[in-house]
Amino acid sequence: MQHGGRQLLVDCGLFQGYKQLRLRNWHPLPTEASAVDAVVLTHAHLDHSGYVPLLVREGFGGKVWCTPATRDLARILLPDSGHIQEEDANFANRHGFSKHAPALPLYTEDDAQRSLKHLRTVALHQPFEPIPGWTARFTGAGHILGAASLLLEVGGRRILFSGDLGRPDDVLTNPPEPPPPADVVVVESTYGNRSHSADTLADELAPALVRVAARGGTAIVPVFAVGRAQALLHTIAQLKAAGRIPASLPIYLDSPMAIHTTGLFAAHLNAHRLSAAECDAMERVATMTVTPDESRAIAHHHGPKVILSASGMATGGRVLHHLAGGLSDHRNMVILTGYQAPGTRGASLAQGAAFLRIHGQDVPVRAEVVALHAASAHADGNQLLDWLRALPQAPANVFVVHGDAEASDQLRHRINCELKWPATTPEHGATWPA
Repeated sequence: MQHGGRQLLVDCGLFQGYKQLRLRNWHPLPTEASAVDAVVLTHAHLDHSGYVPLLVREGFGGKVWCTPATRDLARILLPDSGHIQEEDANFANRHGFSKHAPALPLYTEDDAQRSLKHLRTVALHQPFEPIPGWTARFTGAGHILGAASLLLEVGGRRILFSGDLGRPDDVLTNPPEPPPPADVVVVESTYGNRSHSADTLADELAPALVRVAARGGTAIVPVFAVGRAQALLHTIAQLKAAGRIPASLPIYLDSPMAIHTTGLFAAHLNAHRLSAAECDAMERVATMTVTPDESRAIAHHHGPKVILSASGMATGGRVLHHLAGGLSDHRNMVILTGYQAPGTRGASLAQGAAFLRIHGQDVPVRAEVVALHAASAHADGNQLLDWLRALPQAPANVFVVHGDAEASDQLRHRINCELKWPATTPEHGATWPA
């Protein structure tokens, strides 16, 4: 946003999905990083925060505002992101499957660590000024720990950014708060063209785990380290306690980022639905594998088992090694746990791909693939409409963003037809007023 010669970024994330989108991460910003006065993060997922280390490296010297839980998560996610990029680049260079010589990370773990010094926290509902004269306030968005919507008042206008909105019935997070009055709304549309199933996560997960355990297979579960990993751990703990899955079924959480994130839930009890006892059960249900050697050793544990490993769309990280070793075995299962962006390996698996390209090799897919529709942390189209409908008055404009073209356009159409409000889906790089 620009006003009075000052510039503010609302979120500062990485492009994900198709290669042509990912390549945008390497493009220069439309403005100099040093010209940006402040950043406000709605939450810590990398598609909202993952560019911050590069922004700082390129010359940004301001503050990055966020909620306390978002700060704690960013301290985990951003260095891990840099570390994974370095690992993937080194692996590509060692095995010679990169088209670039040498393959380079977008940024390093050290870059990410330096960027953390710019984080500043503010509680929900507490007014703050990211730039002098610009008033801002966070309200709860659900979705993940610390996620918020942002109301920004500047130049006589109230602009509301939804951030990523969670589900009212999510197993972990509190429901999104009703939106405050606004003149302009910028709303996400990840699931703008879908309706969630009435099935619960437990009802979807239990038969899949019983099935793979009965045939002695391994369930490989690409998880989003923040949110979905914890929802699955919590649900697995409940299923074991209720006798709905074998109590002896080994569970592994093979993601340092997810392990550290799981520990944060006990430190932020007011930011989610779980009790202290449920947080403890969630941590105890799995064997936590931190080191690479511990991760590799999982393959030598014979018999049925469940491996939860990042990343959730199988775009990188340790889960790729588990998939490379397990996809070709018909006894095994891949469980997809949320939205799979077009162009990702997760999306290919969901669409029934016969082969999956991993580390330069085409791995045959013989394992059963199961998609958990109840695992999503995003509000669906009806829930997004309900959130907008709760606005105290009709806004002058609604901008529908952060979704595939079909999802964004269908939500825009529903806003036009059902709410009778003006809504548009801006193109990448578009400005308003134009």
